[in-house]
Amino acid sequence: MKEMRISTQRILAEISTKFPGQTDFRRAIIEDVAKSMGFTAKDYYPLLKPENRVKIGTYSLDGLLPEPAEQAPAATDKIPATAAQMQSIVSDERSYATVDPTFVPWGSFKDITQIIKSGMFYPTYVSGLSGNGKTFMIEQACAKIGKEFIRVQINPETDEDDLLGGFRLINGETVFAKGPVLKAMENGAILLLDEIDRATNKIMCLQGILEGKPVLVKKTGETITPKKGFNVFATANTKGKGSDDGRFTAASIIDEAFLERFTISVDQQFPSAAIEKKILSKHMDKFDVQDDEFVQKLVTWADIIRKTFYDDGVDEVISTRRLCHVVQTFSIFKDKMKSIDLCISRFDDDTKLAFLDLYTKVDSGAQLDYGQPENEVDLEDLANEEYNDKI
Repeated sequence: MKEMRISTQRILAEISTKFPGQTDFRRAIIEDVAKSMGFTAKDYYPLLKPENRVKIGTYSLDGLLPEPAEQAPAATDKIPATAAQMQSIVSDERSYATVDPTFVPWGSFKDITQIIKSGMFYPTYVSGLSGNGKTFMIEQACAKIGKEFIRVQINPETDEDDLLGGFRLINGETVFAKGPVLKAMENGAILLLDEIDRATNKIMCLQGILEGKPVLVKKTGETITPKKGFNVFATANTKGKGSDDGRFTAASIIDEAFLERFTISVDQQFPSAAIEKKILSKHMDKFDVQDDEFVQKLVTWADIIRKTFYDDGVDEVISTRRLCHVVQTFSIFKDKMKSIDLCISRFDDDTKLAFLDLYTKVDSGAQLDYGQPENEVDLEDLANEEYNDKI
């Protein structure tokens, strides 16, 4: 027992609690209990050893199950013997998004706002290419209404402890600290699961929550009833089927039963040229620069690249976010081509050169320097400049 993984011991403790007095279990029961806790095969396989098998598909856990009063050790500290001794805490801090003056309402913003205003539990899945404003749109809808907004960034390591909460040692006592999901439920807030297609099967702990019904927190025995206004939004670059073209290699295939719990799916495209021009103009104002002609050229340039991308002519695309980065960079260097060059340098050399060359065709006044030498700096002049700045 001492050599077992802590996760395996916790699975045994959960089985003992759910099936008191029973020692023989079907494989499916052991697997279901483990998966409901967010564990994987490596955590419950030690219980399925040949020596534990009593008949086909049935295993004896006699001698492995803890006594009824015993609890499996948590990874961080000892767990109290009974739920009655367990104190649950939740952060009292409220999270509200701030209205961003650069935001321009477009696309599904009106629909998202209407869903939030309804106060109805209406899980919504929003997918689209990176940098087209999915998260920003939901955030600004909440900001406009004044709705509490809790954003959870999903990654392959996100598990039940991160989402629902877990045991923490606070002031010498072990308490159950409620996670962002339970906090959103109790506050009637909007919960945003950002980049949900980066998750693993550990997010299956959200299955019941996506039904909008009261949820039993198995670690404490407490039942959490969602307050009116609670709703779940999820953003992703894919529709939960993985990325066939390899653009989003970290995107996983989401369980069909999980996806089915979202009431609607929204396919977010890039904004129209007119809308994108407004967005860039607002960013020009934000960074205190004005160049309407440059804004128009950038929008035209990006639009051509996107059309080529959708026709499989190029493998990369210029997002709205990337254009905003160009504007910000232009406010620093006051050089159009340098700003574009710096902001697309993450692409391979051939793609970058092709994009730069295309811009010179869109903007006849811009020139492409195919091999400019590094700027030489006169150290004496630099020293004098720094001295003058100080005085």
